[in-house]
Amino acid sequence: MTVMQPIQKPATDVGSHVAALCASAKAAARQLAAADTATKNTALRAAARALRTASADLIAANEADIAGLGDGKPASFIDRLRLDEGRVLALADALDAIAELPDPVGRELARFDRPNGLDIRRVAVPIGVIAMIYESRPNVGADASALCIKSGNAIILRGGSESIRSTAAIVGCMRAGLVEAGLSPDCVQTVGTTDRSAVTELLHAVDHVDLVIPRGGRGLVELVRREARVPTLLHLDGNCHSYVHADADVAQAVAIIRNAKLRRTGVCGATESIVVDRQIAAKVLPALIDALPDCDLRGDAEAIAIDARLSAANDSDWGTEYLDAIASVKIVDGLDAAIEFIAEHSSGHTDAILTRNDDAARRFMVAIDSAVVMHNASTQFSDGGEFGMGAEIGIATGKMHARGPVGLEQLTSFKYLVHGNGQIRA
Repeated sequence: MTVMQPIQKPATDVGSHVAALCASAKAAARQLAAADTATKNTALRAAARALRTASADLIAANEADIAGLGDGKPASFIDRLRLDEGRVLALADALDAIAELPDPVGRELARFDRPNGLDIRRVAVPIGVIAMIYESRPNVGADASALCIKSGNAIILRGGSESIRSTAAIVGCMRAGLVEAGLSPDCVQTVGTTDRSAVTELLHAVDHVDLVIPRGGRGLVELVRREARVPTLLHLDGNCHSYVHADADVAQAVAIIRNAKLRRTGVCGATESIVVDRQIAAKVLPALIDALPDCDLRGDAEAIAIDARLSAANDSDWGTEYLDAIASVKIVDGLDAAIEFIAEHSSGHTDAILTRNDDAARRFMVAIDSAVVMHNASTQFSDGGEFGMGAEIGIATGKMHARGPVGLEQLTSFKYLVHGNGQIRA
């Protein structure tokens, strides 16, 4: 298989470049919406083979991206950006997994017969053209493209400038898979310029783009909120909390928090704030500090009084998504205080309670208004792959249309199909 190079345009006329991408995506979306399941699956499996075949080229492109960063980027940022052989193979495996999932398009969501004989069905359909604006993580390009192909949507990717070579290489593989399946390669495109005005052009493309999904830091999300004229599905930062309740199993809670914080510090599901019940704090904090020796734990005055190895937190720590080996530690007086603290500071992504008390867990899980709420599990399970979705296009933190991991079903809308037999309305 020949891996296609995505169309790259010079940045001399950003508006015309983005307009051309949008127009070709709109045309490709009409073809893809009509494609059957077998054709879409063929494209995904062919793209997976292309990723495996081009593994060395992908890694070389990624190394060039990393080399172009210069000094000063934290290790967690580099980790989010890096591709190695294992991660490339994981991208390909995810595409094969998505091919095995049920097709979300054409599902009958409801059906009802009216007294006048009309047969009305509500069925799932693709959204249309999706623009994905994201930072750092090149794997997002593969996951988002695969989910869009399977759900019948064309996608325009605008990755960060720090991953432009990696994104272009991944998109080339996705386009090769589409061509092998007889579909338009323009079902998957990438913006061929790092000019930031391209983002604004996408956000204003109301005639061609049906949905914009931003995935990145608060600055990107705020830009989208401010500038978007196209509907958006927001993915906010992950200021995730793990609350150690008074009835927690201390050893289990410490093990869960270690994983939730340190398994990968740069993912949005990493725990950033550890909330500890006062009744159990004297047992939990020393064990926690012992278990996280390489983590900068920043506590309030009461926590430091229990264990002086903690450094002092300031007010900004409670609302910070560190994406690094840093966590804040807050002591609270019971379940209600924990709920109040988390409600004030959580970004609405993922929060967890660690307890053997099922009644406390139920109260917490009802009261915390986040997209994902967990009981006795690491917040790093907040992931579409772990939820059985194959992959995710992001974690939606809003409340309209989709919430939590956004997979195939969340990338569809619906329409009504009405069958009659000559009925006329009086």
